[in-house]
Amino acid sequence: MIGGGGSRRMSVDIDSPAQKLQDDLHKIGQRIKHHEDNIKYLKASRKKSEESIVKMQDALEKYDKVSLSTMLSKDTSHVKSEDETIAHILRQDKSAAALLCMMKNQAKTLSSEHSLTKDMVGIVATLGKFDDANLSRLLAEYLGLEKMLAVVCKTYDGVKAIEAYNKEGSIDKNLGVHAFAATIGRPLAGRFLVICLEDIRPYAGEFIADDPQKRLALRKPRLPNGETPSGFLEFAVNMITIDKSIIHCVTKNGHGLRETVFYNLFSNLQVYRTRDDMMKALPYIRNGAVSLDGGIMRKPGVLCLGHHEGDIGVKFPNGSESLFISQIYIEMKNEMKEMLWKKDRTSGDMEREQILLDSARLNYETKKQEFLQFLAERASSHVPQGNLHLGETAEGLEEKFAASC
Repeated sequence: MIGGGGSRRMSVDIDSPAQKLQDDLHKIGQRIKHHEDNIKYLKASRKKSEESIVKMQDALEKYDKVSLSTMLSKDTSHVKSEDETIAHILRQDKSAAALLCMMKNQAKTLSSEHSLTKDMVGIVATLGKFDDANLSRLLAEYLGLEKMLAVVCKTYDGVKAIEAYNKEGSIDKNLGVHAFAATIGRPLAGRFLVICLEDIRPYAGEFIADDPQKRLALRKPRLPNGETPSGFLEFAVNMITIDKSIIHCVTKNGHGLRETVFYNLFSNLQVYRTRDDMMKALPYIRNGAVSLDGGIMRKPGVLCLGHHEGDIGVKFPNGSESLFISQIYIEMKNEMKEMLWKKDRTSGDMEREQILLDSARLNYETKKQEFLQFLAERASSHVPQGNLHLGETAEGLEEKFAASC
């Protein structure tokens, strides 16, 4: 490298003008090194931006195939989606969720609350919705059918109303949901989950200020440089929209559905744009992650491979009353624009650094010739030219100079 920061100064015993020329050369050499390092850094930065752009383009293409038609749906889509969720639950005809949904619908028709459903908040799949159909399907797959069909009650009294036991400890099929199942000829098959709000240990941290949805102020994963991992979108628990009619459904201790039911189900589950983003962020994932292109990590070291066959069936409704285009899709498009702008800015910075580098190299060559001329003139003024050895001629001095740089 010409005159780099680590170059040695010529050890020539000369007076102040020569020393000044030598110092000037050293400073110009440092500037050259500085511009070369800047260009190297900018090239690496531009390459990283280009790689990120390619990944985002791939993710957007996959995303378009799955959910573009849903994202551009009309205002009434969320109502249709909720009805579809209920219909899918009712198809699980031997499940407690289906029977309790039937009882709740009957109670609405009769304008009277059934004792079994009086304390019931709802079925997990009906308690929230996502603004994106792809994410709704993915998180339903992550939870699994048993949890999606879990019955949520406010208190333990509601749990006892659903199922009672005789003195021998066996289920009393003349009471609760089992009695209703018998009257319609659809006996319950197998076990089912019931979540009791008052007994759930709630999220104990802060909430996002002035957020009507009461989203949790979870600490986002951070790289050593303070940035979030590439492709990180949000925590799943904060991406679900809770209906306004039940957003303030609180326990006797004042806890809502997000910090109880959904934090219990999703915890700190992270959502990433792609599998590649998710895998690169492994050191920063504590409780599991999913990616929009279908990746599922239940916890660090436990991955779901392959792909789901057929329809997921029971999934969260998608769409909301005020947001019809997926927020995730918009964020991805905005990030793409920002990355393209960053790439263009980096290219412009590289051009400017190259101009400064070329100028510094030219100055270096000019100053070097000036220094060599000074040394040659000084040598010729002390010794007759004919008596100089090779090392004392102008050419020899230049060789010495080049060797010392």
